[in-house]
Formats: sequence, structure tokens, C-alpha cells
Amino acid sequence: MATSRDVARLAGVSQSTVSYVMSGRRSISAETRRRVEEAMATLRFQPNAGARALASRRSQVVGLMVPFGPGADTAGVLPFIESIAKCARAEEHNVLLVTEDEGAEAVERLAGRAQCDALVLMDVGAADSRIAVAAALDLPVILIGVPDDPAHLPCVDVDFDRAGQLAVDELAACGHRRIVQLGYVRPSVERDVNYVRRFDRGARAAARRHGIPYTQVIPEDAGNAAVEAALEEALAPDDAGNLGLVVPEGRLTSAVLTGLADRGLTPGRDVSVIAICTDEAAETTQPPVTNVSLEPREVSRRAMHTLFRLLADRHEPTGIDLVQPHLTRRRTTLPHPH
Repeated sequence: MATSRDVARLAGVSQSTVSYVMSGRRSISAETRRRVEEAMATLRFQPNAGARALASRRSQVVGLMVPFGPGADTAGVLPFIESIAKCARAEEHNVLLVTEDEGAEAVERLAGRAQCDALVLMDVGAADSRIAVAAALDLPVILIGVPDDPAHLPCVDVDFDRAGQLAVDELAACGHRRIVQLGYVRPSVERDVNYVRRFDRGARAAARRHGIPYTQVIPEDAGNAAVEAALEEALAPDDAGNLGLVVPEGRLTSAVLTGLADRGLTPGRDVSVIAICTDEAAETTQPPVTNVSLEPREVSRRAMHTLFRLLADRHEPTGIDLVQPHLTRRRTTLPHPH
């Protein structure tokens, strides 16, 4: 069965141009439209049957696209899924969860089958192939994440730039003169997930402001052996007393704390550790870790509120909505010098 990518290739245009021709949401030149329509006819491609159906009826379903690609933190997305489902039920909608990592084609297929009234896209890449297609659909779409170009789609997320700044500011206040970020894992870095870049940008800006060297160690994956190897690299200069560790993926925190204990290093006395995780997760580590909060439930609540406003009125103003993180000191950071 032909896809819009096949149509785009035959017509000599981008995939997003094909989507705009199908939806009619942007002005397309007569010549370009002719080439696209001829390619559709040649390939016997049926455009947006689902979008036409959605114009006259509702499915009472919200599509939630969470591609579980290599290195994905499946446990970390559960609070998002739970909160999104709860918000959907409150509006008498169900949630259709799509986990296949198929990019733009998955967006197109889901919308084309008239299965959903709206879409939520998670695990958004800094340059995500799904966005151009999603922006051309004739149904509301919201992003959990902030890509380089949202294509005017509404975005909701934690302010990861601010999270990076908070972590570094606290380690500077503790008197550390060397900061190492342990994580993100290599698959997330290579997929260029949007929040990886944003966190790093905020942390490095704060480190420059304080005049503190800031380096990043990238574990190959989230397994204990990979975290252990990354921790060994972070500690290699053998000056733990000067070292502040930032762990931006909460799932790595327990392995980092265990690795320090195995070396006879006590967080909060010999070294400082700050994790980027929910407050609930921070309370469960041994010892309880100082953290900059992630707010998956608040992010999800705001995203769904915006989504249902758009279902009621597609002309509602939208933009980028950033939830502000906060830092909570626990037992893994040195006291501030007097």
C-alpha cells in the first residue's frame, strides 16, 4: 500500500507538502498541487479518509504516541501514561497507546484510520520526523517536549534548561570545583531527544557563570555494568572531595549511589550527588537523594487541558508551556560552606 512518502518521492516534494495538500491547511501552488494529485492517482493513494471522517464524528479516543526505541526509560513514562489516561477519562475519552518506533508513518496511519480525535506525541526528538506530518493533520496535536521547530504545535514540558541550572547552582553553592554529568545514556544522546540537549545547555551555561569545569560521561546503557564504568571514568582524577555529580536520568541513581558506597565514598560527606527525578523517587533511594524535580503528572495535566481546549475550539491560542522544576536538598549533598 502506497504511503505519503511514496507520493512525495514521485511528485518530487517533501512529505509535509503532501500532508498540506491532503489537509488543505496551507496554501500550495497550483503546479505543486497538480504534481501531488497526479502522484496520488498514479499510486492509487487514498488521502486522509480518517481526517474526513473526523470532520463529522468523534471517536472519543486520544492517541498517545510513545515510541519505545533503544534506551527508552519505559518505567519513567508510566506516570505520564497514567495521568493522561486519567485526564482523558474525565473528559469521557479513552487512550490508544502506540509504542512502535515508526516515525512519521505511524502518525499518518493513526490519523488516516479515523481512530482518534487528537494526538499526544512523547519522546520528541530535537528534529523529529513526526512533527511536519502532525502539523498538517486536521485534528489537534500536542507535544510533550520542545523540539527545535515545533511547527506551531503546542508544547508542554518541564523546563529542562532551568533544571540543569538548578543542579549546577546547588553544587557550586556546596563549594564543588568540578562537576560531572553522569548520563544521559548513549541511545538517548544519539537519538537527540529534545530534553537531553536542553538540560545540557542549561547546566553548561550555569557552570560557565560559576567558572567551574563541567564534563559529561555517557554510559553505554542503563545497566549496572555501564553505570559502573561511567562512574569509574567520572572519579578518575581521584579528587572526589572536589567533585559534584549530576545524574540526569533518575533510573541511574541507585546504581551510582551503590557504586560510590562500594568505593567507601559517602554522598553528602565525600561527594555530592544530585538526581533529576520525581520527589517520590528521590525519597526511595538509599540514602534519599537531593533532586531537581521532574513533574510528569503536572506536565500531563497541562497537556491534556490544552488538548481538550483545542478539541472545543481549534483557534484557541497555544504556545510553549514550561513547568518550573524545584530543588529539594536531602542527604546526598555537602552542606553549604559558611
